[in-house]
Formats: sequence, C-alpha cells, structure tokens
Amino acid sequence: MRSYDLSPLFRSTVGFDRLSRLLENAMTGDEAAASYPPYNIEKTGDDAYRITMAVAGFGPEDLEITAQQNSLVVTGKAKKEQETGQFLYRGIAGRAFERRFQLADFIKVGNANLLNGLLHIDLVREVPETMKPRTIQISANGTPKPALTQQAA
Repeated sequence: MRSYDLSPLFRSTVGFDRLSRLLENAMTGDEAAASYPPYNIEKTGDDAYRITMAVAGFGPEDLEITAQQNSLVVTGKAKKEQETGQFLYRGIAGRAFERRFQLADFIKVGNANLLNGLLHIDLVREVPETMKPRTIQISANGTPKPALTQQAA
C-alpha cells in the first residue's frame, strides 16, 4: 500500500480540520474492519437517504445507534451463545462491531428499523430557512420594495 504525506496541504488551510481527518482516515483505514458489517447507502428521495446494514444474528437489544453532529455511529455487541454442537464451518460472523459514518451538514437521522437481519436507518437533509437561497428585490429610483421572498430549492 502506498502512503502519502498530506501535511503540506494542511499547512495552508484554515478551518478544514474535518476534511483533513476524513482524508487521513480514508488513507489509513483497516480493510478488514471496513468490510464488516456490509452496508448499502441509497438515495430514496431529493433530500432523503437510507443506510442498510446486514446485521444477521443481532437483535434490537444488541444494537446501538448514536447520532452526533456530522457523525453517525452504529455499534453491535455480540451476545454469548451456548454452543449446542460442534461446528464444522462457522461462516456467520457474530463479532462485535462499530461502524462510523460522516454525515454532511444539515443531515438528520430519522427512523431506524430492524427487519429480517437488515438494519435500515433513514436520513433526511433539513436545510434551515436562513440557509436557503433567497431573492433580493431591487429598488428603482430610491423607492424601497418591501419584503424578501424565499426561492424554492
């Protein structure tokens, strides 16, 4: 694996700490840890997304979802099972995991649903009214026009 030194880039930037952490994590990530559990990210609407994780063998009491600012953490704690027989092959992973997702600004975590071994987490982008584009009225001949109008996004 090739290693890159990005420190010269970060010396000339201010306020991009999150971006630098993302780049460093992407370049030094552990391949084995990054593949378990498998997941999908899909766009379900204009401002709606869904993360689907394959968590076979985990129940709702074994999973924890924590949403923080610009971060989503899904943790699974495997429960100890009594071995009733001798395994010839054990291919179903039941190990504990922690999966982190970096969320864009204004992404809110909605519902979470566990169905048939798949954990579905719905996300929605909620941009505050003050951050949406708005149209500024132009006055002519020094006569001010009243009110600003919101432009549809």
